Amino acid sequence: MTEKRKGARSIKDIPADILVQLNRGEIETANLTEWLAVDQRQLLANLLQQNNRTEYLQPILTIVNQLKKQTVNSINEAIGSGILEYAVKNKDEEFLSILSKHPADLVRCWAAYTVGRNNVFSTEEKLKKIQPFASDTHFGVREICWMAVRADISMNLQKSLSILSKWTKHENENIRRFASESTRPRGVWCEHIDALKKNPGLGLEILEPLKSDPSRYVQDSVGNWLNDASKSQPEFVVEVCDEWLRESSTKETQYIVKKALRTIRK
Repeated sequence: MTEKRKGARSIKDIPADILVQLNRGEIETANLTEWLAVDQRQLLANLLQQNNRTEYLQPILTIVNQLKKQTVNSINEAIGSGILEYAVKNKDEEFLSILSKHPADLVRCWAAYTVGRNNVFSTEEKLKKIQPFASDTHFGVREICWMAVRADISMNLQKSLSILSKWTKHENENIRRFASESTRPRGVWCEHIDALKKNPGLGLEILEPLKSDPSRYVQDSVGNWLNDASKSQPEFVVEVCDEWLRESSTKETQYIVKKALRTIRK
């Protein structure tokens, strides 16, 4: 079954039939190598043809071709934003709904941007609508969806932290992880959140409930959050880690603390 594919280690080793299916949007990517190998322009053309919306293709490709940096992430964002623009113009809610449930992970990534870039929604509405993407079974969708709303979180930080603090108690580890990963002071492939770099204590309402989380996925994110903070506020991170170790001697907390302090201890 395709769900159990490990995926090739290099792009040249991806079987031709698998690459065809990926570009047609018939299957998910199995790993990062496949994710990077998908031709998003071709995938978009196939998607629009399959759904009788070929008139969207050239305007969206024009947006993509004007990008200064042609990376997987920049193309992903441009396509998602372009789809939103033309779906809104055509009042095409049906198409947006199709994208969010599509079998191809990269199409669901585009769908995440149709939420994150839709300024009709408030920050609260965006976070509510992005939560299903945060719990997606595919790693790529989970990474893209927090980037899609990162700017809103940064601009409306206190409100966002209040909402996301409730996510830290969610039964789904992916949703708990989103609360931490989306608010990292520095983050990866994204703008920094200056307020959290200067005052990481604002994020404690997210971090405290996760300090002994059973999920390694969540632990890694919390450790990375604090490691980010340690680059601008090392004393704060040391104090938090010392306090956590006093309050919670679990192996989970110890793992998080070790990850949090790795830059300080270099």
